[in-house]
Amino acid sequence: MEKQQKNYVLAVPETHQIWVQGRPQPVGLLAALLPDEAWVVLSAGEGSKGPRLYEWAWLQLPDETEATSQRARWVLIRRSLCDRSERAYYRVYGPATTTLAEVVRVTGSRWKIEEGYQQAKGEVGLDQYEVRTWRAWYRYVTLALLAYAALVVMQGQARAQEKNVELLVSGSS
Repeated sequence: MEKQQKNYVLAVPETHQIWVQGRPQPVGLLAALLPDEAWVVLSAGEGSKGPRLYEWAWLQLPDETEATSQRARWVLIRRSLCDRSERAYYRVYGPATTTLAEVVRVTGSRWKIEEGYQQAKGEVGLDQYEVRTWRAWYRYVTLALLAYAALVVMQGQARAQEKNVELLVSGSS
């Protein structure tokens, strides 16, 4: 990805090693050593109960080559507001001018995908397959996701139509 200069945010385990001062260190240890002023409260996006607030910190990793001076690598750490020992870790690559808020927004966008997956399991039975071969599984999942996509499009059209009706009713009074 980096050779093709493709930006990414990749979840990594607490034991993921990064090189610091010539030695590999687990990201979990580095996160535990961060001072309180390194953490910033930011929203990772809107959830069903409002903004998903977490504490975030990041460390820029040293450049391995001079050719990537306009690009940078970071370790991003998310910490729960309620339980500071509950953390998630990410490797990030992107333009050197990227801000922490931008990276947090991109990291939080994965929840939309997970929500869609959960809805597809409930609405069209994405997780109800009973197949034994890859080809049958592929066909089942493709059909289920196509059905889910059709439902999402129809739902969006219905909402737009309701909005138009509300505007017409409120405009005529």
